[in-house]
Amino acid sequence: MAISSIGVGSGLPIEQILSDLRKSENVALELVQNRQIQETNRFSAYGTIKSALEAFKNAAEQLGKPGTIGAMKSSSNSEAIGVSTSEKAIAGQYRLTVNTLASAQSLTTQGQADRTSNIGSGGSISITLGDGTVQTLDLSGKGTSLNDLVKAINADDKLGVSATIINDGSDAPFRLMLTSRTTGTDAAVTEISVSGNSELQGLIGFSSGGTHSLTEQAAVNASVYVNGSPENGGIAITSQSNQLDDVIEGVKLTLTKASADPVTITVSRDDTAATTAVNAFVKAYNSLQTTIRNLTTYDTEAQKGSALTGDSLARRVQSQMREAIGFSTDSGAMRSLSDLGIVTDDYTIGTLKVDSEKLEKALKENLGDITNLFVGDKSLTKAITNAADPFLRSDGYIASAQEGSTEALKRLEKQFQSTSERIDATIEAYRQQFIGLDKTLAQMNSLSTYLTQQLSMLSNLGKESSK
Repeated sequence: MAISSIGVGSGLPIEQILSDLRKSENVALELVQNRQIQETNRFSAYGTIKSALEAFKNAAEQLGKPGTIGAMKSSSNSEAIGVSTSEKAIAGQYRLTVNTLASAQSLTTQGQADRTSNIGSGGSISITLGDGTVQTLDLSGKGTSLNDLVKAINADDKLGVSATIINDGSDAPFRLMLTSRTTGTDAAVTEISVSGNSELQGLIGFSSGGTHSLTEQAAVNASVYVNGSPENGGIAITSQSNQLDDVIEGVKLTLTKASADPVTITVSRDDTAATTAVNAFVKAYNSLQTTIRNLTTYDTEAQKGSALTGDSLARRVQSQMREAIGFSTDSGAMRSLSDLGIVTDDYTIGTLKVDSEKLEKALKENLGDITNLFVGDKSLTKAITNAADPFLRSDGYIASAQEGSTEALKRLEKQFQSTSERIDATIEAYRQQFIGLDKTLAQMNSLSTYLTQQLSMLSNLGKESSK
């Protein structure tokens, strides 16, 4: 007797039984999946700690930069001079008069009626600059129209000039204009000569101080007086550009326009840079400690741990960074963070807080000691860097831990696959056994029905014979 659906022959809920058996077998898969989730969370948690540790290290390194502690700020009372400072700047006030701005030279040819027709043929252009350098542009096999000259000149940065075409609207409107790429007399053209093309020589030939057909706008050097004119004890400064980097040590001056009135440049201490860096340092440290605490806590009420509960690596990062910030120098009034007003917060666990007033006073009165604490090979910054690097390196402790998690996830994936295959095989074996049972019970039920029918017939024959 053919069975179209298991359970029909026996009357048993075999599909439900198989489903319940699979649920029971799947408990093993759930255990593997839970371990996969835990290991994935562990991998992610290591990355979170690494990011927080990198941020803390970077904040410490910012404190260790020479331009942070004892930073200088500058100001100008006129838009004629822009000003910025470096860590080398020294506090003071200066008066500068901008006599002239540096400008670039320009040379313009006579007008031409056509910008596309060749001017002679070939040739070689030699350009001599004010600093004595000579550059050559070979036009052999190239066009010599104004358009071609612009393209060839602009394609060669070594020539020291840029080219463009000016249209003045006249009958011969097209003029070739050559402009020095930088300002000042050193970058100005002193001579242009063309060999092998007399027509082109006649158009662009140039000799400073000699006879030529070009219109020149001469280059000018910047001229500045510092603290008055030389006649009044001041200093005269000339520059090829409008940016003066070395006139006042550590101060960069950008000249924007000439000014008959002196411009006052003020350079002074800027303790806000140090204060900002200190607060950023404390914030980064507290963030690291909070991150580790959140990733390692255990919820006693829910009886559930976090991603790194009991993890030794996380605890080691925490303890070693605490130890690093306890660094102190062996001299001076500001030997440790606590001397600056950076102390442990009594209301939190393991975090820091800043006494702003104490910090401000320390910066004003003990700048040298604070610099010694944060800057150099024997400093708090260096101690933190040395403590953090073994964890942060590409082959460091955190990378190794993440690699271990990755390998564990690979093993768990294989275990999940093999367990899943085993469960499928087990359920299939059960299915085959139930099919066999179903067939057997169906046959027994059929035989039972047959015997019942036969006995009923015998009973009826007996009743008829007794009549």
